[in-house]
Amino acid sequence: MDKTSRRTMLLRAATIGGVATGLGVISKATRTNAQGAHEHGEAPTGPLASATVSFGQWPTDPPFNRFPNVPPTPAQNVHHLTPNIVTIKAGGAVNFIIAGLHNVQIFQPGTEPEDINTGLVTPMTAPPGLPIINDPVGRVYRGPDPSLLPLDRTESVSLGNPGTYLVICGFLFHFLDGMYGYIRVLPAD
Repeated sequence: MDKTSRRTMLLRAATIGGVATGLGVISKATRTNAQGAHEHGEAPTGPLASATVSFGQWPTDPPFNRFPNVPPTPAQNVHHLTPNIVTIKAGGAVNFIIAGLHNVQIFQPGTEPEDINTGLVTPMTAPPGLPIINDPVGRVYRGPDPSLLPLDRTESVSLGNPGTYLVICGFLFHFLDGMYGYIRVLPAD
């Protein structure tokens, strides 16, 4: 390759890189201004910007083979939140990695498991219509009907106010078996 060709390639690469960088800046400014990204505040950064909670798990003792997409039984799932307590900054997110038939519900700070009215239930849509807790008092988030979704999925929830939130599995039987934990939300700064 001669000097002219290399120089031309370098100039083209620099031009493309400069245009891409410029578009990125314009794109970010457009998102911020046109879509009102700052109306929701700045997302926290650092180690407390997000946390991950495993919401149910598939055990491997005894060995468990789900291939080819064999539907597991409820008894094959470990009905725990792991870890049981997580901490984020206000405005941060908790990412729930859901394994199995579970319903994420989060209640405002100060709510304890004994405050949940387990007499208020609604059946999930698909048979067999298992009862899902439907206590709206203090509830700040309730996930979708899991009977209409894949067994394994994720949900990400942002909490903007400091406090200690109760998070439960909304399936009545899982909650009664102790499937709940806490999210500590610290002030943003």
